[in-house]
Amino acid sequence: MAPSPLKPAELRAWIAFLNAQSALIRRLENDLQAKAQMSLADYDVLIQLAMADSRRLRMSELSERVRLSPSGLTRRVDQLVKAGLVSRAHCASDRRGTFAVLTAAGLARVRRASPVHLGGVREYFVGSLRPGQLAALTAALEPLARKAVG
Repeated sequence: MAPSPLKPAELRAWIAFLNAQSALIRRLENDLQAKAQMSLADYDVLIQLAMADSRRLRMSELSERVRLSPSGLTRRVDQLVKAGLVSRAHCASDRRGTFAVLTAAGLARVRRASPVHLGGVREYFVGSLRPGQLAALTAALEPLARKAVG
């Protein structure tokens, strides 16, 4: 049986979510490219590694955190390795496991790019919402994110 069509309010909410997400990502991407010469996807990989213990993550865990397929992450990390921002290390306890490791150059690069990214988040997202709207949005989106992952 086919699902029923969305009600007008449901469709409006879905389209608003898609349009807002797309517009925010595009603006953040443009800022990072123009001001830090970095893609948002590269920034995401580097910041995840910067926040991780010992600045390293298993490739599988990094893939989950940055929401990329394993093959997509492998290609992205290959580019970051070529740029000297990330290195790879084998896992001593699991010969099949590989870590992505943030290099000193990668840490310096993400530290230079972070004010650009955080400034954009503050201007385009946080600054566009009143505190009550921000709290309501958080309350609405967190369960959706948990459900999508689980």
